[in-house]
Amino acid sequence: MTTSSKLEQVDFLVLGSGIAGLFVALKLAPHGKVAIVTKKSSADSNTNYAQGGIASVTSREDSFDLHVQDTLKAGAGLCREAIVRRIVEEGPARVAELIDLGIRFSERAVPDRPGERELDLGREGGHSKRRILHAQDMTGREVEQALLNAAHRQPNITIREDHIAVDLITRKRQGLPGADRCLGAYVLEKATGEVHTVAARAVVLATGGCGKVYLYTTNPDIATGDGVAMAYRVGVPVANMEFIQFHPTCLYHPKAKSFLISEAVRGEGAVLKTLEGREFMGAYHELKSLAPRDVVARAIDNEMKRSGADHVLLDITHKPAPFIMRRFPNIYRTCLDYGIDITKEPIPVVPAAHYQCGGVRTDMDGHTSLPGLYAIGEVACTGLHGANRLASNSLLEALVGAHRAAACIAGEAGPLVPNLTRWESGDAHDPDELVVVSHLWDEIRRLMWDYVGIVRTDRRLRRARSRMANLQAEIQDYYWDFVLTADLVELRNIATVAELIVKCAMQRPESRGLHYNLDHPEADPAWAARDTLVERSDGGPSAD
Repeated sequence: MTTSSKLEQVDFLVLGSGIAGLFVALKLAPHGKVAIVTKKSSADSNTNYAQGGIASVTSREDSFDLHVQDTLKAGAGLCREAIVRRIVEEGPARVAELIDLGIRFSERAVPDRPGERELDLGREGGHSKRRILHAQDMTGREVEQALLNAAHRQPNITIREDHIAVDLITRKRQGLPGADRCLGAYVLEKATGEVHTVAARAVVLATGGCGKVYLYTTNPDIATGDGVAMAYRVGVPVANMEFIQFHPTCLYHPKAKSFLISEAVRGEGAVLKTLEGREFMGAYHELKSLAPRDVVARAIDNEMKRSGADHVLLDITHKPAPFIMRRFPNIYRTCLDYGIDITKEPIPVVPAAHYQCGGVRTDMDGHTSLPGLYAIGEVACTGLHGANRLASNSLLEALVGAHRAAACIAGEAGPLVPNLTRWESGDAHDPDELVVVSHLWDEIRRLMWDYVGIVRTDRRLRRARSRMANLQAEIQDYYWDFVLTADLVELRNIATVAELIVKCAMQRPESRGLHYNLDHPEADPAWAARDTLVERSDGGPSAD
């Protein structure tokens, strides 16, 4: 039997290097040593892929009340209004911090005031006013880079690239007396295959979402739901996982790897059309192409199924070419690389899994039910998004959640428990057929796309539950027999998260927001403001 050779200690362990993870690390750095664990390069995150921007009230024509009401309307009855209001009201202060860090949001000349400039606010689906701060169409990249630069300047922050968390360490799982608490995590170093035992006074899940659970997604490859799976395995409740947001407009091209066409394109006047050139969104919603994402995604799905087409068209050619190239330089260049000049021809688009609205249940400050464990950003279910996230509220939630969590963690972090049991690999041996992992991975993603996608039925959900049970058994046999690899860790996690999505979907006998079931097509008033919830009862060692 072998064990890992390293036992490490930090004050704060942050899992994930997107906007939530970096922002909380910067705020914790004055209080102790922070280790950020990230699976690939530090800049590879959903934040980096965010094109649209950050929703926040910065215009005199806008108001907190309007932003709150837009969020509640999109959330279809499941948002927690007090949390929505607090996050919306705290947004401008957090945006100001980003500007102080050097982030340059796009500006425009002020009409009738020569020489003056103001923020160039965009508008996206579901918003009643222009309130999206953006850096052209590369906002996430701009934010990520500025936060990374700030983190690298902090001597108390260490960023460990190409590391992946395997499991959380708790008092209960260590067999220690007293109330259960999170004590750290086991972390796999991908280059060496070594599993480090990392003790921490507090652990922050900032691992993002689970888009790779689906066959088609706008997310990077690292979005495998790791935080949700790890939290669930130690008994922390997970809520509302049936609400997976499918972005309506992902570039449809055989060589394009899930490139997102920002909702801001529709905000600037782009119109959805069938392959024959017919505008169709007016038949589905009064806001037409600017309807909330769940409505638009279902409409596109319905039009594709009705016609047999494999995509629809997004047309912004009626706008001046210089405007398009200036406002969307990244989208323009990328599409041009694939032979599509968006100033002259419509963009072929399809829906793709984009954002996880449910997650690890937390309060507004990131507290989970397990002391010492916090969750912020997309991995967390705070009550902001409800049954459908309003566009560009994600980066807003990450900023506010990270700020509030850091303030709590600094005052609540427990003592280090240094003598933790190290990871044991037991009799596991090197895998002999890696094709098994890739096959199971592909099967789960296709199953979720076909049975638990934009539109569901009771029968499809039952089939998904049955097949996932069989797949879980195969994965667990493989997991315990072979030494850990990053692919195996991620396979285990997407299987767990897929199962949680199915379980939550089967609990909700209605259609609401992003969860649309043909067997229950109407919203049930009895389920208004009612969350679905799944949790392990033991919190002890598990085979999943």
